[in-house]
Amino acid sequence: MNVYLLFALAVTLFIIAYLVSVLRHIRTQLKLIKDVLEDIKNGNLNRRVLVGENDMTREICYGVNEIAMNSQSQLVQQKQSEQAYKRLMTSLSHDVKTPLASLVGYLEAIESKIVVGEDKDEYIHVASNKAHHLKHFVENLFEWVKLDSGEQVFHFERCDLNELSRNIIADWVPILESSHFEYEFDIPETEYSMRIDANAYTRILNNLIQNIITHSEGENMSLHISENKQQAKIVIKDNGKGISPDDLTHIFERMYQCDNSRSAKGNGLGLSIIKELVSAHKGTITADSISGSETTFTILLPKAL
Repeated sequence: MNVYLLFALAVTLFIIAYLVSVLRHIRTQLKLIKDVLEDIKNGNLNRRVLVGENDMTREICYGVNEIAMNSQSQLVQQKQSEQAYKRLMTSLSHDVKTPLASLVGYLEAIESKIVVGEDKDEYIHVASNKAHHLKHFVENLFEWVKLDSGEQVFHFERCDLNELSRNIIADWVPILESSHFEYEFDIPETEYSMRIDANAYTRILNNLIQNIITHSEGENMSLHISENKQQAKIVIKDNGKGISPDDLTHIFERMYQCDNSRSAKGNGLGLSIIKELVSAHKGTITADSISGSETTFTILLPKAL
């Protein structure tokens, strides 16, 4: 009996010693967790809690480490957004200030009667073009801001994509001809019914065609539409100077302007707006180009949103 009592006492003491050891370890871990949380609170997001696989606090430690990593990632994204915002404001300031100063200069020359006769008419013509450029830029800017903030409201309705495309293209025929562009349109006569926002789709085609006329320096453009049961495919091509491989991967980024390509004359908003509008339709847009030869934009729009 005494042997059993001694054995039981030894086991009890061992268990107590084990529990005390575990509690001390947990206490140490909790203190470490507290210190790490305090560091994270003070802005040191590089702190982590080292934990063993069998530690009882491992789930808590994993959670603390995940919070720190997520916070660090959000901080990096925030700094990147702030830098992008500063670059955006600088670019916007330049894009508005430069043509505005030029416009004011032309108008002041006219108002002060520095120029008369045919020179005055030419100055008025130039000032009008610059005013329209500013108007177009501001419209693009407001549309981009609405898209970027998620405030743009879309009205998806079922309509015939081919018929809508023909109507849009018809308005561009006289503009293409006056711009000395040859054109080829291949749009099926069959009906292709799908749910789209007609205004957004119109803006997509308008921006792409305007982009070709203004920046491609080509003399020929084509538009081809094909479809199947799953999606519609719109291909727009020009025979202009193309886009360099280095610029091609960035052309859909907001405010991106290529140094030696078609975007140099623009404000870097048109193609980014197109991408957002295509994305709103759950579609994709890609660009392929042979520098000095041609550029092709391909849009895929799923039939089912």
